[in-house]
Amino acid sequence: MHTAKIRNRKLKESSHIFRNRRAGSLARLGHLLDVQAKNVDPNADLDFNRDLGIDFDDFAIWVRSRYAKSYAPTILSYARRYYRFVITEDLRALDATPPTIKNTLIKSLIVLSKYIGQSQEFRARLKAYDIKISRPSTLSSFLRIFNNKNSDILKWYNEANALLRDNEALFTKFLLHSGLRKGEAIHSFNLIIKLDGEGKLSEYYDAELEVLMHFKYPKLFIRRTKNCYITFIQPEFLQQIAESQPVTYSMMRKRLERKHLKIRFNELRDKFGTYLLSHGILEAEINLCQGRIPVDIFIRHYWSPKLKELGNRIFKALELIDEQ
Repeated sequence: MHTAKIRNRKLKESSHIFRNRRAGSLARLGHLLDVQAKNVDPNADLDFNRDLGIDFDDFAIWVRSRYAKSYAPTILSYARRYYRFVITEDLRALDATPPTIKNTLIKSLIVLSKYIGQSQEFRARLKAYDIKISRPSTLSSFLRIFNNKNSDILKWYNEANALLRDNEALFTKFLLHSGLRKGEAIHSFNLIIKLDGEGKLSEYYDAELEVLMHFKYPKLFIRRTKNCYITFIQPEFLQQIAESQPVTYSMMRKRLERKHLKIRFNELRDKFGTYLLSHGILEAEINLCQGRIPVDIFIRHYWSPKLKELGNRIFKALELIDEQ
């Protein structure tokens, strides 16, 4: 309490007013700060619709149509609470926000500035105040490699499968063998079941290349930054999924949390990439499987891998991944 008073006194002296508070539905975002810019009346009532001249519900629809289902609520929460920074000149208080929320806050405000047509102006003010989105340092990247926290991910994989239902255990295997992100894998897993029931699985699966064609369903798999295009999967495994039942993340999460097992689905994607790289698959080929198309001119304009041959090499490499 004493530390908090000292901090508040210092902030008031520098004309930056912060107030830490938790907000029920926003608690998952951590301690967020209510920030009042210097040239904004601190006694004025905040009204998103009035101050910006737009309807928040329309903005929310726009955000959800362009960003991941898991990320959109975060953008909306930050934009609603801190929108004043987009329309005020003084950004010193924004620069003083804690590192734990600063990157996400800036990104959310940039999204809002695009929606109201103030992107260039807002970015110019960010530049004028030398406010930047921080990038991971080379040291932090090295420490991640050195500590290798996901070295026991297959131990977790086996423990999780023992607790999950059969269709959910099949899903975690699909995660491990596809290298997809959790949300992408859920969409793909359930889409296989749906299309098979409708007799339309051939629209999604190329039997000759033995590949799922995510790119044919852009609303599910093609986003502004994170995409997936194809996944190699053998017919036998595909049929197992087609005959299974749909999965939901909420049910799998609750099942594991009930047994006090940490949620580590996303680490299976890292295992997929690292494992294939150590078994002779090229980095560019792994990037293709995981939806990363780099800006490299050669990759974008000249590199044309033979997909059938690539798929065979990936299937061969993955034969023992569950047992490593």
